[in-house]
Amino acid sequence: AVAAAAIASTILGNPLQLGSSSSSLSVVAFCPPSHHHHHRNYASTFLKSSAVSESPSVSTDNSDDGDDSDKTNNINSKSWWKDFQLKDSTLAPSVIKDFPILATSFDADGKIISPTPSSDADGADGKQNKRLVYLDSAATSQKPNAVTSALTAYYEHANSNVHRGAHALSREATEQYESARDKVASFINANSRNEIVFTSGATEAINLVATALSNTCGQPPKNARDLYLTKGDEIIITESEHHSNIVPWQMVAERTGAVLKYVPACSATGGFDLDAFTELITPNTKFVSVQHVSNVLGSINPVDEIVEIVRSKAAPGAKIMLDACQSVPHMGVDVQKLNVDFIAASGHKMCGPTGIGFLYGKESVLNSLPPYKGGGEMIDEVYMDHSTYAPAPARFEAGTPAIAQAIGLGAAIDYLNKIGIERIHDYEVELADYLRRRLEDVKGVTVLGPPVGTERAALCAFVTEAVHPSDLGTFLDVEGVAIRAGHHCCQPLHRALGYSHSARASLYFYNTKEDVDDFIAVLEDTLKFFGSLGSDAIEEADSDDNFVPLF
Repeated sequence: AVAAAAIASTILGNPLQLGSSSSSLSVVAFCPPSHHHHHRNYASTFLKSSAVSESPSVSTDNSDDGDDSDKTNNINSKSWWKDFQLKDSTLAPSVIKDFPILATSFDADGKIISPTPSSDADGADGKQNKRLVYLDSAATSQKPNAVTSALTAYYEHANSNVHRGAHALSREATEQYESARDKVASFINANSRNEIVFTSGATEAINLVATALSNTCGQPPKNARDLYLTKGDEIIITESEHHSNIVPWQMVAERTGAVLKYVPACSATGGFDLDAFTELITPNTKFVSVQHVSNVLGSINPVDEIVEIVRSKAAPGAKIMLDACQSVPHMGVDVQKLNVDFIAASGHKMCGPTGIGFLYGKESVLNSLPPYKGGGEMIDEVYMDHSTYAPAPARFEAGTPAIAQAIGLGAAIDYLNKIGIERIHDYEVELADYLRRRLEDVKGVTVLGPPVGTERAALCAFVTEAVHPSDLGTFLDVEGVAIRAGHHCCQPLHRALGYSHSARASLYFYNTKEDVDDFIAVLEDTLKFFGSLGSDAIEEADSDDNFVPLF
């Protein structure tokens, strides 16, 4: 408590509600941009505790009316979580041993001691050490031994460049690298291994497509078969997108003269507004790029309906890209059933190494795109006055690729397949609902996105009346709880919801009910501490100008 008070004296933040001095965060209104051609009223309310869940309900009656028995019943109802049990309670305990970092412990000052199983042991000074509660998997997942071992084995036994040598090491490296491509293709049910392009991550995957479509700056390409965007073509995104699925398309519009349009965020539930989307689609719509799952709201977009609308109303041959960063690691993704033209995904969010991801594209569509970068590997023939290019995927993998990282991604897919993606999804759905309901019980917390009882991804972003997300993240970190604070690379979405930043707790299959309970306990203690400081102290800092962890 002394350490917490010292920190609080220097990092007190301000409440995050914009445009209002009210302490109530239960209502958020949103209207579409004035230049949007669709003039329906999108104003709506975000209702706390508005949904009925099959799980035990929790009373929020704080009235002093009634006898002592009523108060006792109310208190007992708030303890429903103590008896709650997950249906697949063995999953997380069975895999935690595969992630050595999850055994990390911290001393009383919040410093890392070591990744050892003795996280509950007392420190040398007699104070209780704290175990790591990692709730930031939406930013990056932890890596199992199977992945780190695959990386080490490659460097120790097969390190060589791929596709270029006739010697045994090169053949082995090439076999492992291309085997990883096969594993990715199988994991998402691609029609061909040639539909998988390795990239540095989802950001590069999206930029690859955006750059290829705009590298002629709107002018017809020399190769009449190449796809391109030009003046007057329409690109559709949403206000809820990650910056990686906004900024590249802004650049495309600037280069080509194409028109960038977006679907306003729905502040009520985080749901995708199909009516607004339908009205935005015209015969001039050439490209649609949307997220599969929101990294802030946790909402799951109706891809089947989106695809149907685009195929029926947009220009013939219009293409659809899906940002699948928050879906591929957590649920079955079948690209043939989805019938999108591209998906982008990151390896590091699905137990793979950093620096690797992939672009899926229908083979015919990929071969209609010009190269993204020039160099070795992506060529067919090179002359001094021109060059011809290899078919996909080679034409988009210029230079020496991230060989070890791709092999590590293949090992991660093997690991996920061993557990079963359906089992992972089912477990996370239940754990996410538990997290959502536990947060619902915390006084002064507003959870963004779908209400209780609605299926969501395994993450919850939230704001509080008493403390800025930056300060909250710092306090939780001292207690060993790792969450994310900031705008999560979604500034337009936060503005639409009326907040500048939020805190986010995100889960994966290695998280347990106890992780959620420990997080809630520390959160409640922190909010009580800030509440005890009084409103004058909390309002000392009334600006977000000094907020640092924005990502």
